[in-house]
Amino acid sequence: MGKDKTTKESKSEASSEDLYESRLPAVVKFAEPLASKKLNKKILKTVKKASKAKNVKRGVKETVKALRKGEKGLVIIAGDISPPDVISHLPVLCEDQHVPFVFIPSKQELGSAGSTKRPTSVVFIVPGSNKKGDKKKEEEYKSGFEEIVKEVKAL
Repeated sequence: MGKDKTTKESKSEASSEDLYESRLPAVVKFAEPLASKKLNKKILKTVKKASKAKNVKRGVKETVKALRKGEKGLVIIAGDISPPDVISHLPVLCEDQHVPFVFIPSKQELGSAGSTKRPTSVVFIVPGSNKKGDKKKEEEYKSGFEEIVKEVKAL
C-alpha cells in the first residue's frame, strides 16, 4: 500500500549508475579527463549544493564569459553533447586560464544537479561568486569542492 522510502532511494541510485554506463558510448572522443563513477557521484552532489548557494554558472556562454574574466573554480563538462563543436573549445580555454576541468557522461544529470529542468552542457562552480549568497550554504559544499579539485588535478 504505502511505498517505502528506502526502495525509492535505492532505485534512484541504481538508475543513476545505469545512466552512467548507458551514456558512456555517447561520450565525445576528446572527453579527457573523464570522471569515474565514484567521482561522478561526488561531482553531481557538489554541483547541487553549489547551485543552492548560487555559485554556479550554467551553459557555454556564461562559462566562457566567466573564464575570460579570469574567475577561478571548477568546470564540469557533459561528454554526451552533439555536435561536439559546441564544447570543443572549453578544455583549451580552461588550460589557458589554469582552471581545472572534468568531463562527466550525462548532460541530463548535470542539468538536474544544476537546478534546471533542461540538460546542461557545462557548469562552472565559482566559490564566492554570489556576493549576497548564504555563507552557511557555501561552507556546505566547500570541502567536497576542494576534494574534487584535488582528484581532478590528479587525473
